[in-house]
Amino acid sequence: MPAIGTTRRVTIAVAAAGISSFALLYAPQPVLPQLAEQYHLDPGGASLAVSVATGALAIAVLPIAALSEVVGRRPVIIASVVASVVFGFLLPLAPSYPALLVLRALQGVAIAGFPGVAAAYLAERLGKAGLAAAVGAMIAGNTIGGMIGRLAAGFTAGPFGYHGALLVVAGIGLVCTVVTVLALPPGEQGTFATTFADRRRSERLREQGRAVLAGLGAAVRKPVLLAQYAVALLAMGSFVALYNAAGFRLTGEPLNLSPAIASLVFLAYAMGSVSSATAGKLVGRFGRRRALVGALLLTIAGAALTLSDSLPMVVAGFVVLTGAFFAAHAVANGWAAAEAPENARGQVGGLYTLSYYLGSSVGGAVGATVYGHAGWTWLIVLTAVWLAVAAVAVLAVVPKSVKASLPPLKVRAHAKAR
Repeated sequence: MPAIGTTRRVTIAVAAAGISSFALLYAPQPVLPQLAEQYHLDPGGASLAVSVATGALAIAVLPIAALSEVVGRRPVIIASVVASVVFGFLLPLAPSYPALLVLRALQGVAIAGFPGVAAAYLAERLGKAGLAAAVGAMIAGNTIGGMIGRLAAGFTAGPFGYHGALLVVAGIGLVCTVVTVLALPPGEQGTFATTFADRRRSERLREQGRAVLAGLGAAVRKPVLLAQYAVALLAMGSFVALYNAAGFRLTGEPLNLSPAIASLVFLAYAMGSVSSATAGKLVGRFGRRRALVGALLLTIAGAALTLSDSLPMVVAGFVVLTGAFFAAHAVANGWAAAEAPENARGQVGGLYTLSYYLGSSVGGAVGATVYGHAGWTWLIVLTAVWLAVAAVAVLAVVPKSVKASLPPLKVRAHAKAR
């Protein structure tokens, strides 16, 4: 069992890394209307500033997760936060929109190192007993980072332009990166670290490669894990699609808000921080299945509220859907980590993150395109369908896994009698 001091250091370090990573990843989201105006783009084209980064993250996450099995989790996390901040400072210097997209893709690859291995790192450092709470705290940090980055960019884009807004967010990321580097304790050593001085290290590394592939196979065999990947893909796709289009909706007819005021919608992330941090209590009270399906259905309800042309109703809808989405994400992510075979923790974390950011990239771009061509109502219909499919996936596979894990009938009866 980890010492309290170590647990505190781990929590502070991963929270700071989450704030930095997610502030940088989604910093362009509140300035998408300004990018569209600057470069004469439609909403779908402007949303590529978000989608190329999350798409590159999705592509890179599995190779980086496999690399962490060899070199260790901590070096990957440290390299991730440092490199992502460097690209953050380079973004405002991009001479054109294509150049900005290239830098965003490289930044997405850099960021992949944190979410791709963080859950596995926490499992190794803290064990299963404290995993749900630790994952909830990590996601709360991610949520705060997303909120801070978006608010900082939204409020500074007016006086400084989107170049200055991105620079401000890079500065926030730098501060958090310093905290992570100083606070993050070592994790389990990778194979390379433990065999570097061994004459047979090449053979050992080949064995590790085979073990990584075996772990990847184990990560896709359990139906309950496949359901969590589906939740990550479809729920995140829905969430990013709604927020990619939010700036256009709030600054356009009939609401006509200024960009700075419109960016206040990202304060809804505070509700996501609360809900993700308390997801463990929801699981303890209702069970993973009910908590997850309920959160997905509540996300649909929140999205439906935004169909109104009343600003208070729209704001309420974003608050509800944001809190519900992050609760669903926390439950699904923790569930995947808990169900991961011991030899496939990194691979399960990588596949979950791959699904999550593939949903962000593809779903965000598709949703912005649907909004640009068909309007907000059809975007809500599309995202509601995606979320409903995710809920059905959980309901379809979980009963089998639960049934398989139950003790024999006599043991259950004895336990009930006690």
